[in-house]
Amino acid sequence: MDLYFLGTGAGVPSKKRNVSSIALQLLQERGSTWLFDCGESTQHQILQTNIRPRRIEKIFITHLHGDHIFGLPGLLGSRSFQGGTTPLTVYGPKGIQAFLETSLSVSGTRLAYDLQIIEVEEGTVYEDNQLSVSCFALEHGMPSFGYCIQEHDKPGELLVNRLQELGIKPGPIYQKIKEQPTVTLESGKTINRDDFVGDPKPGRKVCILGDTRYKEHLKSNVEGADVLVHEATFASEDEENAYNFYHSTTKQAAQLAKNANVKKLILTHISSRYQNEAVDQLKHEAQEIFSNSEIAFDFFQTHIP
Repeated sequence: MDLYFLGTGAGVPSKKRNVSSIALQLLQERGSTWLFDCGESTQHQILQTNIRPRRIEKIFITHLHGDHIFGLPGLLGSRSFQGGTTPLTVYGPKGIQAFLETSLSVSGTRLAYDLQIIEVEEGTVYEDNQLSVSCFALEHGMPSFGYCIQEHDKPGELLVNRLQELGIKPGPIYQKIKEQPTVTLESGKTINRDDFVGDPKPGRKVCILGDTRYKEHLKSNVEGADVLVHEATFASEDEENAYNFYHSTTKQAAQLAKNANVKKLILTHISSRYQNEAVDQLKHEAQEIFSNSEIAFDFFQTHIP
């Protein structure tokens, strides 16, 4: 599980930062990639990476401002020309369906794969036997959402020594014991899996927030996340501007990370007014409150162990 930042700027692209898009690489887990937002030129950014558009399985849109969606019709169309034939699902606020259907229809774009569009509300928007995705409302002057990807807990390690003490020798029976709640041995004895496996391994949790004002109550949504991706459009000294334009500051994002006991904070959606040393200052502001803070840049990658 890896995060790959394709665009980390705010509002309009700049020489060093394209507009918003983040890839969650799930290649080992499910052989696919999920995108979060798809600003203008996202497909061009992808050309600079090892991401394969045909492997994009899901796209989650946080809100409908142009710097988060204007790259979406082009990417969907290009995916057909790049060998994409498997189904793709787009999730987003109300209005995303009209935007995409109109864009694809007016441009005469025909897709070589099935496209499903789901307009989301707060709650669970996707779940399978590996993980679930929930979304929750933010405050941005228009409907905006954060998404949390929660991996299901994994079974604990098989307690081999305990099995061997009972005379159960290694073989296919070990896998059977790990997979099934109860197993009957050749001797006729029935054993319970829970007696022979360790504590479950907690699944990973990744939270990616769209544009938002700072809201203390978001703590309950992102509590304990392995990684929290939060916008930091403004420096702490510009808190009034942040509020007026429905955005957050570095220190506000760091405070949320600290309050919610997350493991790592990655700041993105950085205004183009901050360049070079000013970006270092943004990082310093966040780290004063929450030490494990990073400022993302285009093509920044981080592994989630």
